[in-house]
Amino acid sequence: MARFPDVASLQAYRYAAGLSQDQAASRYNDVTGHQTSLGGTTINAWETWARGRGQGSPPSMSSLLILCTAYGRGPLGVAEEKISPTALIAEAYERLTPEDQLALKQFDVDTQAAAVGASTTVTTAPQDGDQQPSERRGQIGQEFMLTVPTVEYGNPEIRVFSLPNPQPGRLLDLTWETFGLGVASLSQQIKNLGKRLDADICFGINEAGLVMATFLASDRFGRCPIGYLRCNKVSDGVVLDDASFFPDVRDAPTIMICDFEVKHADVIGYIARQVRARYPGAELYFAVFGAMTKDRELTVDSFDDLTGAKIMRAADFEAVFIAATMSPPGIEPPLELR
Repeated sequence: MARFPDVASLQAYRYAAGLSQDQAASRYNDVTGHQTSLGGTTINAWETWARGRGQGSPPSMSSLLILCTAYGRGPLGVAEEKISPTALIAEAYERLTPEDQLALKQFDVDTQAAAVGASTTVTTAPQDGDQQPSERRGQIGQEFMLTVPTVEYGNPEIRVFSLPNPQPGRLLDLTWETFGLGVASLSQQIKNLGKRLDADICFGINEAGLVMATFLASDRFGRCPIGYLRCNKVSDGVVLDDASFFPDVRDAPTIMICDFEVKHADVIGYIARQVRARYPGAELYFAVFGAMTKDRELTVDSFDDLTGAKIMRAADFEAVFIAATMSPPGIEPPLELR
């Protein structure tokens, strides 16, 4: 879709596979074991329909699944790329028949459930190559309960998932699916804090934290003002960039700070001091996507088994929320958001 943004996705996937309409039809018939005799005119009719010009005809659900396999084989016919039928007709989904829309929704639900079920299996990756698409699917490992610092009479038990790294010693590149699941998990933890949490500001540390803050502010805090804390590395730590943004709010506000990961460096301690200096009397809460563990075991028994536990305790947050645990050297957000 990035390579061919000006055509319907059904056509874009065919282009990416390097196929003409006749060749796409031939690939389709090959996938079915030549039990069909589809022609290029049918491919043309489907793509005409996808372009939304009131002509052509929509593919059936079964035909979409066959096309996913056909185009997933790539230009040489030997690739094994997983293509979602929903992505294949992204902009034309609502023009499908109600029956096919329901079938697609159920297919997505079943696919996600299968991915979660298989996520506990870690595949050994090549030692000298980047993560392949098949290795980036099903990144979620074991889920477990963790007791974290929280407000008085609050709920200290949160559900955390682990992020097993199939390539030890290398950053784990997260998919958008994993990133979204982590943000949704943080939202649920906030909801189940034990009291209603109304934030006056939701701060994001750097770009990845800003994305998290944007979603949480919209989903959990009634679209409260969003702040931006841009950190620049210096020889002895970090400093805030002038591009940082501090919204004007009431005195002694309630503030949520969002960060992508916590490791050994006391970045969050520095941030907490800077925010308190700007907003005297503020109540600070902290939501982090990934927290590094001290040992290889990711399903830790205690909050203090995290490398940043002392740092987070010293920052004196009202409550801490954590989506996932990770191993060194850490995780990389989608699009390498900094």
